[in-house]
Amino acid sequence: MASSIAELIAERIDAMPAGERRAAQTLVANYPVIGLKTVADFSQQAGVSSPTILRFVSRLGFHNYPEFQAALQDELAAQLQSPLTRTVTAPSPDSGKTSPVLEATLNNIHETFRHVSEKQISEIVARLANPRAKIFLIGGRFTDPIAHYMAAHLTIVRSNVFHLTGQESTWRDRLIDMGKRDVLLIFDIRRYQESLIRLAEKAHARGVEIVLFTDQWLSPIARFARHVIAGRTAVPSSWDSSAALFVMAETLIGELTRAMEAESARRIREMEELR
Repeated sequence: MASSIAELIAERIDAMPAGERRAAQTLVANYPVIGLKTVADFSQQAGVSSPTILRFVSRLGFHNYPEFQAALQDELAAQLQSPLTRTVTAPSPDSGKTSPVLEATLNNIHETFRHVSEKQISEIVARLANPRAKIFLIGGRFTDPIAHYMAAHLTIVRSNVFHLTGQESTWRDRLIDMGKRDVLLIFDIRRYQESLIRLAEKAHARGVEIVLFTDQWLSPIARFARHVIAGRTAVPSSWDSSAALFVMAETLIGELTRAMEAESARRIREMEELR
């Protein structure tokens, strides 16, 4: 699978001039709709010139704006697919060879990490390591187990970690405990969950920093997120794979444990003594 436009942006944004970076940020925040509008509309919303938009598109590797829009349209079609329309029959592997699903999953993990910079991981870990911040985690129908798993580990590493569960009304009630120092980690892949989008919008309005873990087509929550981790999820199956996001969660758990080595060691020691 070719790199998505969101992945290309993540890979190249640090080398972009200020104007192109504003174009990239505008596209991610309004993905993919703003890119499907005219160059003039895109440039106006980004606050840059039309030539800057065309240079931005060229930097992503497209020969012209229509080619860029065609790629976005293909992504939009993929984003809207249901498991029924994704039904495929994976070819049986030859004896002794890797299965297509396993091969695709390993490639997803590799490509996900290739498009996430060490700088972004470091910035996320720094926010999670802030002892004055509360950390909230939540996921969708199929991704909440990752949020639960990550919360279980972070609770050992540091205090004030909360996994949001239950009905949407319960999540909304927790908003009163969220402030500008706090971080909300959301896991959301296609087909994106409206209740999570509403939660993200309200949390963003309260100044909460949102870290989004999504797929290569980007959940609408991206427009509210400070950090977006776009993981590869497509495999030759009716169902998406969350393996790459799971490995990313484990990576952040490990990095945070190292960043808070003294605190995490103290907490683990005390927990062991209480058993």
